Amino acid sequence: MKTLLRGRVLSFHAEPKGIDDQQSYLYLEDGALLVENGKIIACDDFEALIRQHKSDLDDLTLIDHRPHLLMPGFIDPHLHFPQVQVIASWGAQLLDWLNNYTFPQEALYEDPSHSKAMAKAFFDELIRHGTTSAVAYCSVHRQSAEAFFTEASARNMRMIGGKVMMDRNAPDSVLDTPRSGYDDSKALIDAWHGKGRNLYAITPRFAITSTPEQLEATGQLVKDHPDCHIQTHLSENMDEIAFTKSLYPDAKDYLGIYEDYGLLSEKILLGHCIHLEPREIEVLADTDARPVFCPTSNLFLGSGLFNDAGLREKGITNAIATDIGGGTSYSMLQTLNEGYKILQLRGQKLDPLRAFYWITKGNAEALGLQSQIGTLEEGSEADIVVLDSASTPAMALRMQKAEKLSEELFILQIMGDDRAIAETYVAGVPQKSKLQGMDA
Repeated sequence: MKTLLRGRVLSFHAEPKGIDDQQSYLYLEDGALLVENGKIIACDDFEALIRQHKSDLDDLTLIDHRPHLLMPGFIDPHLHFPQVQVIASWGAQLLDWLNNYTFPQEALYEDPSHSKAMAKAFFDELIRHGTTSAVAYCSVHRQSAEAFFTEASARNMRMIGGKVMMDRNAPDSVLDTPRSGYDDSKALIDAWHGKGRNLYAITPRFAITSTPEQLEATGQLVKDHPDCHIQTHLSENMDEIAFTKSLYPDAKDYLGIYEDYGLLSEKILLGHCIHLEPREIEVLADTDARPVFCPTSNLFLGSGLFNDAGLREKGITNAIATDIGGGTSYSMLQTLNEGYKILQLRGQKLDPLRAFYWITKGNAEALGLQSQIGTLEEGSEADIVVLDSASTPAMALRMQKAEKLSEELFILQIMGDDRAIAETYVAGVPQKSKLQGMDA
């Protein structure tokens, strides 16, 4: 059975060069997506698709989402699955926040039943907010990653995750060893990487919580599994940087630690990258490593202001993410909202075309998955979000004065949240309405 989704269709095929760059995207006022077996098999004007498939209309399920906007599902490339109950924890900067809130909560994920329950809640929130793919940190416990991938498989979502590797500077309840971190990660890669839509990310939390022996084991994992992603943190907080340098006094700088252990390539996602030294910026460019901008977290923890334009001028590919639970919202729309404000303070602009490119095709490119997700092109995986730009009374009132697509997108960027997500499709199957039905 084929499904035909009707609505206004928007998909980017290049990074917009400005707010008037109409060549960077496809926009169909009365468009449609033909979906079969989890893939988009056609994207065109509605009438054109009806004519092309006139002979099999009886086998076609039509879902009419007009006047809403159909876009690729949102992609969140940095968040923490075990921090779903840490969001909105009061009054600390990074290192105190980890010790006072995060590590005690992550210790609970040794319990498989707790991991399973939290995985369901975590994925429910992603769906509610229109996020169809994400890159997540699990806890140090192998069973947390098992719960994560089991739930992702049940929902047939394109997800990337990994158990954190950390063997020092944290409570014993959230520590592994260089040997167990390597063994557990390798077992999880063998069990889950490339199985269904799952992908694995080798995950040393950050240099503070890994000994040289563990980073050496991490480097071996990267050599053994070059097709896996790698995720860690870099230069989020000034105290963090000072502590890191004290632990690795022979390293050139913070990034030099990861460089020394062979972790840098286009496969690595480096959360935050706020307080970078000139040499670090050059190394990021030379190795094609991927910084990840986490605006709501950076504001909440008082970490600093990301220099998007400065890094991009060096040819560096930046991603943008929620960073749940230092981040304060699962919504990629609210992430764009706060990102806009941070860049304003930097004297930079985040126009609405580039914003929506960023959370779809842009983040897909940062992950090297642009041929699979982040677009509505034929052959792509049918992860789709349906956006209602008049979902609240205030948005509806503002929309009365919107005359251009870019104005509508900016309203969604600044005022939108989970209420603006009318539906979320995963591999062509509607998911948010199922959650709403269960809530009712």
